[in-house]
Amino acid sequence: MSTTEVRAGREAASLPVARAGSRRASAFLARRSLKAHRRAWAAVFAAAGAAAALLGAFALVIGSLLLAQPPVERYAGADAVVAAGQKVSYTAKPWGGEPATVTAYLPERVRLDRGLVAKAAAAEGVASAVADDSVPVVLGSGAAATGRSWPSAALTRYELTGGRAPGAADEVVLDAALAPAGTGPGDTVLLRAGGPARPYTVSGLARSDRDAGPAVFFTEARLTSLGGHPGTVDAIGVVAAPGVSPAALRASLDAALPGRAGGVEIRVLTGAERGEGEHLDALGGRGDLLALLGSVAGTVVMVALLVISSTLAQAVHQRSAELALLRAVGASPRQLRSAIGREAGRVAVSAAVLGGIGAVPLGLLMRSVLTTEVLPLPVPVWLPFAAGAVGAALVALVARPVAMLAARRITRLRPSVAMAAAGAPEPGDPGRVRTVAGLLLALAGASSAGFATTQGGQAAAVAASGSATSLVIAVALLGPRTARVAVRVLGAPLRRGAGVSGFLAARSTAAHVRRLGAALTPVVLVTAFVCVQLGASSTLERAGDRQAAAALRADLMVTGPAGGLPSGAADTVRATPGVAAATGVLRSAVVLAHREAGEPVLERLPVLGVTADQLEGTLDLGVTAGGLGALRGPGTVAVGADRAGSLGAGVGDTVELRLGDGTRVAPKIVAVYERALGVGDFVFPREALTAHVSAVRDQAVLIRTDGPGSGPVASALREALAPYGAVRVGPAGDGAVRAAPATSGEDDAMIVIGVGVIGGFALLAVVSTLALISVGRRRELRLLRLVGAGRGQVTRMLLLETALVAGAGLALGTLVAAVPLTAFSVALAGSAPYMEPARYGVLVLAVVVAAAAGTLLPGRRGR
Repeated sequence: MSTTEVRAGREAASLPVARAGSRRASAFLARRSLKAHRRAWAAVFAAAGAAAALLGAFALVIGSLLLAQPPVERYAGADAVVAAGQKVSYTAKPWGGEPATVTAYLPERVRLDRGLVAKAAAAEGVASAVADDSVPVVLGSGAAATGRSWPSAALTRYELTGGRAPGAADEVVLDAALAPAGTGPGDTVLLRAGGPARPYTVSGLARSDRDAGPAVFFTEARLTSLGGHPGTVDAIGVVAAPGVSPAALRASLDAALPGRAGGVEIRVLTGAERGEGEHLDALGGRGDLLALLGSVAGTVVMVALLVISSTLAQAVHQRSAELALLRAVGASPRQLRSAIGREAGRVAVSAAVLGGIGAVPLGLLMRSVLTTEVLPLPVPVWLPFAAGAVGAALVALVARPVAMLAARRITRLRPSVAMAAAGAPEPGDPGRVRTVAGLLLALAGASSAGFATTQGGQAAAVAASGSATSLVIAVALLGPRTARVAVRVLGAPLRRGAGVSGFLAARSTAAHVRRLGAALTPVVLVTAFVCVQLGASSTLERAGDRQAAAALRADLMVTGPAGGLPSGAADTVRATPGVAAATGVLRSAVVLAHREAGEPVLERLPVLGVTADQLEGTLDLGVTAGGLGALRGPGTVAVGADRAGSLGAGVGDTVELRLGDGTRVAPKIVAVYERALGVGDFVFPREALTAHVSAVRDQAVLIRTDGPGSGPVASALREALAPYGAVRVGPAGDGAVRAAPATSGEDDAMIVIGVGVIGGFALLAVVSTLALISVGRRRELRLLRLVGAGRGQVTRMLLLETALVAGAGLALGTLVAAVPLTAFSVALAGSAPYMEPARYGVLVLAVVVAAAAGTLLPGRRGR
């Protein structure tokens, strides 16, 4: 302890013992100690500032998501939009609780009865009501567009720039931005909409001040024929009479229209809500993102609290001798704890303010990863200030009580005992309460992992995540004990194989296992977190790819543009010589209502609709019960084995589902198959889905050729499919049968945020914690130099200690991650966990560099 610090302790001891005097003494000690220990507090400052920035950034993104609304583009010219409700609900009673209701958004368009158009037009204050439908259209050049009726052009404020409205079934108005160069009224264009390409006469060109995507306008009768659902409409656009406010228009439409029609909820959308009528799944995607962000944000809070607590505890622990001496010369426990709390509070508040400012650019960066054209995330002026304040407040409120708690052991000693404690070696074991808590958390983590192996779907993921969190905290609580094990395992090789430096490194780590445990905690944290994040996605993706490849029996496939293949393409393929079997693949989704751990859940699952009569020649689903030959008609379905097991259903049973547009069905299970990760949990006959999808378009046609080579058949297919425009014939790929990618865009964004942002914060925690420890070791390093250790020997000793910390932390972190990952992989993929070696190598390199930076740079003056 320096002369200044001893003098400060004596002055503090001579202050009055009254409460006001005690506060003055605590403030005096805090001021003097902050100056004396500014290097140690710098590490706490860095950890607290980064934590505040991270928490504030998540608050900004979550707040922006809560405020997000899909943009109004297609219906910019409408004052109101009448659309069907896109949500379904499910009510069930959890175990031992009150009934709970959950909701989910439907992935396919729920359509309205066409008779509602006339009722909307007759409502008071309505100038006009227009039926709005759409069909995918592809120009002869391959450009994709949306086909709409000319009356609906007013809803997007399209105006003719030349020519006239279409008047016959073979006439169209082209979006001026879409029209080929030199095309004008009277010219002919080749369009494919619902069948082979055919010529249409351009009756006019139109332009809009809104970017709602390229459009082609038909007569209303022609579009209704192309849409294939003459009795229903996608939505109804309403234009108000002059002087009618949006509120009055909504009230009038609510009065004129029924609340429900044909079992479909009818919604009147005005203002910013109109975007919900054109972007079906925007709010559903927002809900999914909020759920994912909420889960990650919970992890962020845990990581931030663990890092701040660990750093503060180490900063206080390194001053145990000083605090004991102050206690011995008369400072009261209350004065010391208050002084430590004031120090930590001042450092944390200043760091939190800086971190709150840094939360704004970090939050905007995270927002840019999540923002899509369908759901732009708004950032009102007040939101960055509020988000930064949230992060700063959380850190500032936590720091002081944590620091005071960390100082409790040494400050409560009697003065006579404190003097002896000042020179005593550090305790090698955590306290009894800490040990018991660590063991209980380790047991809870192992139990949660075991529970995950018995579950499926989201329940397994939640259980595995809880297991990882419990095990990481358990390692932090049991740090000295785990450090002692690491020293026993790695210390002997250091002593034998690294000479004097190895001997010094082994003895130093053995004598300071508490310090080593504090160093291991952030390394274990970053290793376990990154391995869980990357390993879970890699395991599912790898298993799904393998199952999809094993299921594929086709050697050719036909694909089209993003809108899919038109009707008739599959029939043309089957009629082509050399084709032994051809299966059209239609993608959709269903909503399954069930319970997980007693809680009601609505789960959206991607499904395939297939042409079943030739399925066995193109796909092998790995059927374990029943047969795909019975997959006929809308009332049948094939189910994956894991899903059938979780539902307690088998061949001959029925399963209750909601199709993509909310229609309730209870198809009979005719087959159970193994390769559900590759092709999805449910496979329907194609005709069971065609009336319930937004657009009846096959995403691919799988082809099994009859003969030794597929080249001649591919040439014949290209010639036969030439009238259908820009279709492609090529080798079959497993992507055609994947019901959905193993990781969606939202999942990829979460991985970027989780690994990039949170992993970066955890690495910063590694640097700051090790830097704090290195600053506290300067006197130890100087003493080694004084007793004869060379500079090179001391440097090599530090390098070996760094290697021990990094190696032990990586091993422990990998083991901690392996427990929940194995449970997750067994439950969902039926295989061992997998992580790409290159990714793990990058993680190892990042940990080693961070550990070296935290250990070597701060201690260079002491050498």
